[in-house]
Amino acid sequence: MKKDITQALVNEHRLILRMIGLLEQNAPLTVEGRYRNWQFYLDGVDFIRNYADKFHHAKEENILFEAMIKNGMPRDNSPVAAMLMEHDQGRAYVRAMETAAREAQHGKAGRERVIAENALAYAQLLREHISKEDTILYPLAERVIPENMRDAIIAGYADAESKAPDDFAARYEAVVAGYETEH
Repeated sequence: MKKDITQALVNEHRLILRMIGLLEQNAPLTVEGRYRNWQFYLDGVDFIRNYADKFHHAKEENILFEAMIKNGMPRDNSPVAAMLMEHDQGRAYVRAMETAAREAQHGKAGRERVIAENALAYAQLLREHISKEDTILYPLAERVIPENMRDAIIAGYADAESKAPDDFAARYEAVVAGYETEH
C-alpha cells in the first residue's frame, strides 16, 4: 500500500474552511453595520498568512507541487500552475482586506464594504480552490506519485512543521474556535 501524501493537507483544509465560514458569516453583517470587530479581520489575515499560506500553501507549493512537476507534470499550463495562480489571487484579496480593516480600526469611515467584498472574494476563491485540490489534484497526486518519492514528500512536510512554533496549529485552532463562539 502506498504511503499517503495528501491526507495531512486535507486535514489542514478543514481548519481553513472553518475560518472561511467565519468570513462568510461576518462579512454580510459588516456591510449591514451589525459586525464591527475589526480585530476579527486582522486575526483572519494573520491566520490566512501564517497558517493557510506560510504553513499550508508552503507545503503544497514547495513539496507536493514540486514533486508532481518532477514526476512529469508541466509547471506551466497545468493544474499546478492554476493552483499557484489562485494562491497569488488569494494573497491580493487578503492584502486589500487587511488595509481596509486597519483603516476602519483607525476610524476611517466607509471601509465596511471593501472589507466584506475582499473577505467574501477570498472565501469564494479558497472554497473552490480547496474543492479542486481535495477532489482533483490530491487524488491525482496519490495516483501518479511513485512510492520512491513519497518518503521525501512526507519528510518535507515534517521539516516544514518542525519550523513552526510548538503550539502553532493549536493556537490557530483556538483562534478559529474562539470566533466560532462569538455569535
